[in-house]
Amino acid sequence: MKGMTIIVKKTTQLIAGIVFLYGIYVIIHGHLSPGGGFAGGVIIAGSFILLILANGSEFINLTREETGTTITENLAILFVLIIALAGMLLGARIFFNNWLPAGKVGELISAGVIPLFNISVGIEVAASILTIFLALVIFKEEITK
Repeated sequence: MKGMTIIVKKTTQLIAGIVFLYGIYVIIHGHLSPGGGFAGGVIIAGSFILLILANGSEFINLTREETGTTITENLAILFVLIIALAGMLLGARIFFNNWLPAGKVGELISAGVIPLFNISVGIEVAASILTIFLALVIFKEEITK
């Protein structure tokens, strides 16, 4: 896949950063407003997919054994388990126990460990969707060869 015109590439570079930042905003504010880890992860994956579509597959040097995104997925799931086990070890023997201070209602830092879960879910969802997209791109390139 070669990519698109220089106008599309430059416009995509501008838009992808804004989309990425919006995805981070949705993840971080997930406990205060609609959204959260899943929605923000999809938005972040969309920003990377937009860059790949505009610049072509040579932009990221795709190989048949793409492991970067699957490692990111596994680390995000491991982070969720570490937070859950920390709640069990630091709390009252309850898995997923909140072990951070709750804070004041309506403020950004007001939900204990929920924002940490949102961040790890967002990373996992973004990596999963990007892995699926990269697999489809690699499959398409192998068929066209």
